[in-house]
Parts: sequence; C-alpha cells; structure tokens
Amino acid sequence: MTATVVITPRGPFSLAASLRFLESFTPAGYRDASDGRVLRLAFPADDGRSTVSAEVRQAQSPEGTVRANVTVHSGNPGNDAAGTASAESDGTSGVRAQLARILSLDVDGSAFPRLAEGDPVVAELIAEYPGLRPVCFYSPYEAAAWAVIGHRIRMVQAAAIKARIAEHHGQRVTVAGESLHAFPTPLVLRGLSRVPGLPETKVERLRALADAALAGDLDAARLRAMPVDDALAHLRTLPGIGPFSAELILIRGAGHPDVFPRHERRLHASMAEAYGLGDPDASDACRLAGIGDHWAPYRSWVALLLRTRREEKAGPAARGRSVR
Repeated sequence: MTATVVITPRGPFSLAASLRFLESFTPAGYRDASDGRVLRLAFPADDGRSTVSAEVRQAQSPEGTVRANVTVHSGNPGNDAAGTASAESDGTSGVRAQLARILSLDVDGSAFPRLAEGDPVVAELIAEYPGLRPVCFYSPYEAAAWAVIGHRIRMVQAAAIKARIAEHHGQRVTVAGESLHAFPTPLVLRGLSRVPGLPETKVERLRALADAALAGDLDAARLRAMPVDDALAHLRTLPGIGPFSAELILIRGAGHPDVFPRHERRLHASMAEAYGLGDPDASDACRLAGIGDHWAPYRSWVALLLRTRREEKAGPAARGRSVR
C-alpha cells in the first residue's frame, strides 16, 4: 500500500537538476534508470526503525508540484514485501517532512534569485544551475555514517563499502520497477560486529552513531533549531566526528540552508577562483566567510553551487578523491 505526498516548492526548484546532481554525487551512488523524470529513493526513516521507499516526480505546471508515492516498510531487511505498512496508515507528516528536507523543499527559496542582484558570481551560478537546490543525505544519521566510513579513504572506495552495507544489512525495496537497498536503520547498524573493508575502530564508531541517532542526538529538527556554533560543537562530541564532518552533517544531513563551511578546502578554492582572490585572502576562512555572509539566508545553497561547478570542471577523477 502506498500514499501520495504532495509538496509545492516555494521558489525555483527542478527535480531534473536534482537527478543530474545525484548522478555525480559519489556518496549517493545514484544511477538513473528512467528517462530522467522520476527519482527513486530508499532510506531509513527519521524514526530510526522503519525504511521508506519513494517514487518522486515533478509536474510540468507553473507551480512545479512535487508528488511522491511513498511506502513505509517495517519488515526484516532483505525482504521487500514482509511487514509493509502504508504511509497513510502510519501518518504521512514525518515522511513528508523528511522527503522535503532531503530535496531542500522545506525551505522557502522565493528570495534566492534576489542574491544575484548584488553578486555577479552568484548570478552566474544561478543561471548555470537553474532550480538546483542541495540534495541532502537522507538524515543526519546517514551523513554521520558516511563521514565515519569515508574518513581518510577515497570516496569511490567509501561509496562501495556503504553500498555493500546497504545490500547486506538494509531493507530491499522495489521502486518504480527497480530494486533498491536502503542503508540500514540505526536499530540494525548498532548490532553489526564486523563490516568487510572497515577497521574495528570505524565499526565501533558506526555502532555508537546508531545509538546516538536512537537517543535523538542526530535529530535534524533539533540540530537546525540550535545556534549553528552550538550544533557544530554538539556534533563534534560524537565519535569520529571532527570539524569537517560536523559541518557536513549539519549542512548536508540536517539540511541547514544557511551555514558557511569553514573547513571545506575545495569550496574555498572554488571561491578564490570565482571571486579572483589571491594569497592570503584565498586561504583565509574568515575572509571567505565574510563574502559568504552576503549569501544569507542561503549560504549552504550557494556553497553547493560553487562546489558543483568546481567538481564538474575537475571531471570524474575528482570524485574519486578522499572525503577530506
């Protein structure tokens, strides 16, 4: 049984742009199996216990309404039929909120185009990537798990390990005719004693992150409600989470729209190039953050566009580099 979730974007949004982004975003491991008009998703729900599958499409109407057929699965991993409950019977509000956050549709983007008026760099980015909003990790929990898995190894290697964890321990679902494996829920992940390709230290950290997620320490709404510095400090108390990873979790896991990444060197290099900065400004995080202040309240969004353009210029080889 399925239920339909309907979201009307506030401001420009393109699902097709989201699909193109996901295909080049190594952690997602996304491969489009359609004509580019449907987004297939499978992910652990924010409740920490169930898995959601979603078939997402966008109408061609002026409003660009997004519709998703969603199902909540509460059965055993590996079986996409057992224990399935409709999202309608369980209540769609939580699933709708999570899906909106994943696609950055929980943010009013109506004022985003106005950033172009005072910044030629932002104007160029908006024109180059019309309707592209950040496509987030499915949750802060999954973003944190990615940070631990990918620490000091190449992204393609980390993505392969994450995919194997999903295949062996996550829920298998069928979405629009395609079989997908979701990343395991915290309840499942906390019980893993060994993960091929990962040292015991990382496995221990993954189990601890699962416990933290179940305890509410990785709740997206809670993280976004906190002052940014407090949220980052809180995340850094989790095992294996340093300054770079904390920003990743808050921005790309919790979907915070207005955080300038102070520890993302590739973004800083892209900014230096775009704004014509030389040394020492090009490596001065405070100077760069000052430029980023003009992007408020969409600092995370502009940062994503800058990184996207840099990765596209660098080509596929850049996507195989280490997470940091």
